[in-house]
Amino acid sequence: MNYYGEAVTRLIEELSKLPGIGGKSAGRLAFHIINMPEENARALSDAIISAKKNMHLCPVCCNFTDGKICDICGDPKRNNGTIMVVEDPRDMAAYEKTREFKGSYHILHGTISPINGVGPDKLRIKELLKRITPDIKEVILATNPNVEGEATAMYISGILKPLGVKVTRIASGVPIGGNLEYVDDVTLTKALEYRTEM
Repeated sequence: MNYYGEAVTRLIEELSKLPGIGGKSAGRLAFHIINMPEENARALSDAIISAKKNMHLCPVCCNFTDGKICDICGDPKRNNGTIMVVEDPRDMAAYEKTREFKGSYHILHGTISPINGVGPDKLRIKELLKRITPDIKEVILATNPNVEGEATAMYISGILKPLGVKVTRIASGVPIGGNLEYVDDVTLTKALEYRTEM
């Protein structure tokens, strides 16, 4: 039964297609949008259309940009001899917020996941390989420490090592502020394996 009218029902249906948004959340968002002043709703609509229309992948790192290349690739202060490979732009943003990594990035836009029909050919691995020149001193594989992320890291490592480039993997271990008794076995094993000298 259509409780709210066709326009609201359609808005709820479209919002519920977004990742992480269920029916109840979509309903709350829809009513929030409806109750906005019209100029705010129009600004939201315009922002969505503009992003969809103007954004494209950076030809260097595959980040989203509305320029010729993204701001990170265009920054002359970056160390372009080191490439950090991440799964998606949000992972890159997480590292940028630390202000610790001064190299460049490469964004895969996913991970290898046979169960979901995602093979290496659906990722931006070919673009990464084009970037491997004698100037590249290290490739850091910073995929998530789950089954798909590990498989993707192993696959890329297998391709890159014969090219003579140094390939490293981000460490994984116990989170700061965590209690060892609550940490899973795999994380504890990785923490021990990747221990550092003090």
